[in-house]
Amino acid sequence: MLKTLLIALAVSIAAPAAAQTAAPGKVIYIHAGALLDRPGQAPRGKSTIIVQDGKVVEVRDGFLVPPATAELIELQDKFVMPGLVDMHVHLWGIGGDPVRARLAEMTQDDADDLIVAEVNARKTLDAGFTTVRDLGGNPRGIRALRDAIERGDLEGPSIINAGQMISITGGHGDGTNGLAEEWADAVHKHQINTCDGPDDCRRAVRAQIGLGAQVIKFAATGGVLSNVAGGLGRAMTPEEMRAIIDTAHGFGRKVAAHSHAAEGTRAALEAGVDTIEHGTFLDDETIRLFKAKGAYLVPTMIAPVTALAQARGGALPPATIPKAEAAAAAALASHRKAIAAGVKIAFGTDTGVSKHGENAQEFALMVKAGMTPAAAIRAATISAADALGRDDIGTLTPGKRADIIAVSGSPLEDVTRLEHVAFVMHRGIVAHAAQ
Repeated sequence: MLKTLLIALAVSIAAPAAAQTAAPGKVIYIHAGALLDRPGQAPRGKSTIIVQDGKVVEVRDGFLVPPATAELIELQDKFVMPGLVDMHVHLWGIGGDPVRARLAEMTQDDADDLIVAEVNARKTLDAGFTTVRDLGGNPRGIRALRDAIERGDLEGPSIINAGQMISITGGHGDGTNGLAEEWADAVHKHQINTCDGPDDCRRAVRAQIGLGAQVIKFAATGGVLSNVAGGLGRAMTPEEMRAIIDTAHGFGRKVAAHSHAAEGTRAALEAGVDTIEHGTFLDDETIRLFKAKGAYLVPTMIAPVTALAQARGGALPPATIPKAEAAAAAALASHRKAIAAGVKIAFGTDTGVSKHGENAQEFALMVKAGMTPAAAIRAATISAADALGRDDIGTLTPGKRADIIAVSGSPLEDVTRLEHVAFVMHRGIVAHAAQ
């Protein structure tokens, strides 16, 4: 009997939580004044979206009269489109205020940070981002938040989580950097995301997957915000990168590489990485490799702008200041070059450096770097879905998830309209109603 109970308990723990959507069988009609159902194509005029069981069932021209049993949502004066995807966020902890975050480190524990992450998730959903890739936070905490949202217990975007970023000792991601000895020793005893050498890096990947990571992130180079000198050059060896990527791919996980220096980006691309985060210093050879390998660049353009302002304002440690200056100076030129060359771009912000809920400010920076509003929107919908390996989001076509947002006026004419989202539906449930 005891054995049977233990087996049942194990099965219940291992089984994925069932996603909660709208009431089963409930039909919702949405009247859209304009509809961008397939980003990259021309928008439709007056349209009706029919939603059932959390999915798009049908899209029809004109305003259809719903049956008496259906719910009607009127967005006749709105521009309707798929929910947005942010490929690079950090929901865990205080975002956009590094001084406050550092002060809180000694007084807040994981329970406090989980509550903060819940608030950040809600701000993100209200801003129109219905799916995010969380690239670094407490592994167990983000996993719990991910599953609670999936069950419908909490409101927030669907989360694809990386757990902790894998880093070499002393690299960008080593939590002991800059700590006094007694605190560094305490952190080191519990730290499992640092690795040195290919075999140890394989262990680090497996450890994050064991904690529930759905994607793996590693630091190919130094980072701006880590409290350690040493610049932004390549940190990991090519052999360590290959070990990480091959191990993750063997588990069916995609891999993201934090990378600034071109040498680190080239090594990660050669090793088969799926996305490059930041890509601050790009040369012709690196751009050629992007195209040859089919990898995505996630530019996170708002991050260096924000970090530079924080560094110059005295909100970051002295070791970060020269790195922030160098990254901000190079990023825009590199991203312009990549866009002009046709490198595949997926939308990502590194929110957590900047403030949660302000993710859409990235769109204006993408346009400044040479993308059209239509291309920037595609990067946050269809391209992001492709980079994630997801076929259920990115468009509003039959069979896709009913992740739907609406804004006042066409963002194809003024992309900053996406900074003021008027309506959000996530998996068929209205999370933010139009006023």
